[in-house]
Order: sequence, then C-alpha cells, then structure tokens
Amino acid sequence: MARAATTADAFNAVAEPRRREILDALVHGERPVGELVDLLGLAQPHVSRHLRVLREVGAVEVRHDGRQRVYRLNPLALKPIHDWAASYRHLWDERFGLLEDVLADLKDEDLKDEGPDDENPREH
Repeated sequence: MARAATTADAFNAVAEPRRREILDALVHGERPVGELVDLLGLAQPHVSRHLRVLREVGAVEVRHDGRQRVYRLNPLALKPIHDWAASYRHLWDERFGLLEDVLADLKDEDLKDEGPDDENPREH
C-alpha cells in the first residue's frame, strides 16, 4: 500500500520533526523565512520546502511584507490533531489517578515506618 503524501493532511505534515520545529517557532507570532532559517540552522530551500508542505495543509499562512515572506500559524488547521489526541485524555487521566493512589499508599507506608521510636529518637 502506498504511503499517503505528506501534504494529505495535518497529521502527515507534522510527522516530520523539522515541521514541528517551525510550528513551535510560530506559536509566539509571525516570523520571516530568514528568521526561521537562522533559528533552525537549515538552508533556506529546505525551510521553504517544509513551509510549502505546512502551507498546503493550511497549518501556516503567508503574507508578503515588501520582499519578505512572513509566516504565521493557523491553529484551526491543527484542530483535528488536537481532537484526536484529546480522545485519549481519559486514558491518561485514569493512569495518573492510579499513580496518585500508589504514591499516596507509599507515602502512608513511609509515615508508618517512621513512627515514634523510643530507643532511637531522631533529631528534627
């Protein structure tokens, strides 16, 4: 079975670590391509290719500012990823709840073990 094109949807587009780095850089606001190149330490053509993929799935938008191309994040395009991950939240909540119970039990056991000891008083 052929692999889906990276531009098919946001899931495939963000599967590439460098594209996630670009998105992370854009979380705090717009950035020109040159700034992204410096930040990522990649050649400009590589950054532009990643930006093209992100633009094709709608994850970033571009505007022209003179001769510069300035990119900004479009969070709505990433909503399907958020919604999918959120569907697993109850599993994490359940597991963290169980972990909290185990930690509380361990703490109670430690407190019982440290009870008053008349033969070996501890300094506080």
